[in-house]
Amino acid sequence: MQERLGVSAVWEMLEESVSYDPEPSLVDLLRVVVGECHSFEESLAELMAHKVADEHVSRGRLAELFMEVLAADPTIAASAAADLLASVARNPAYPSVLVPYLFAKGFLGLQVHRVAHVLWCEGRRLVAMYLQSRVSEVFSMDIHPGAVIGSGVFIDHATGVVIGETTVVGDDVSILQGVTLGGTGKQSGDRHPKIGSGVLLAAGAKVLGNVVVGEGARVGAGSVVLGPVPAGSTAVGIPARVVRSRSAGPPAESMDQTFDYVI
Repeated sequence: MQERLGVSAVWEMLEESVSYDPEPSLVDLLRVVVGECHSFEESLAELMAHKVADEHVSRGRLAELFMEVLAADPTIAASAAADLLASVARNPAYPSVLVPYLFAKGFLGLQVHRVAHVLWCEGRRLVAMYLQSRVSEVFSMDIHPGAVIGSGVFIDHATGVVIGETTVVGDDVSILQGVTLGGTGKQSGDRHPKIGSGVLLAAGAKVLGNVVVGEGARVGAGSVVLGPVPAGSTAVGIPARVVRSRSAGPPAESMDQTFDYVI
């Protein structure tokens, strides 16, 4: 499991990154979302509002809403900090925490979802659905606000990711572009996948229906999973079949998408 630093430590890392490389062309953005903020929570609220505000719902109003939810539920900021560290640890394209924090669609869309999920659970469903819609429009990923997502989650690239209403995703999961966690169209109620901690869902993987993907499992790129995947195993193909993997270590952290297996 990736080392979990506290929210204050991650905030210090962001402040240090800005002071180390104060890019002149981004000075206004960096000032508003980092320089003028006094905490990670305030910064995250401003950043999310900057990204998803539109002509009908102002940035200031959204920043107030986000800050209200973040202040009432400290687990959101803690999960966001864990997500940010996971992003840097699992993607060598990120030179510092500042890059995914400002620009990574998967990280940013996931944090807006975390707020939308709290609002959904509080019965404020219209504004929760508004935030879902804005995440879809801005970040090209669609997460129903009812979905439950753990911490230390890395959504890489994000484009085309779809996560259904009754999905549950554990901690320390990695999800690549084009992944669908959806229903089969034949069920109602609890109809979406349950993804265990430490799972790697490779690009284009589809997991359909109320099926369990066990902890530390992998689903290969382009595979379609319609049944349970045991913990620590690998599922590949259309429809996916379960194979015994020789890989060691949590696949979500290693991001190892090579499948050296024995049938």
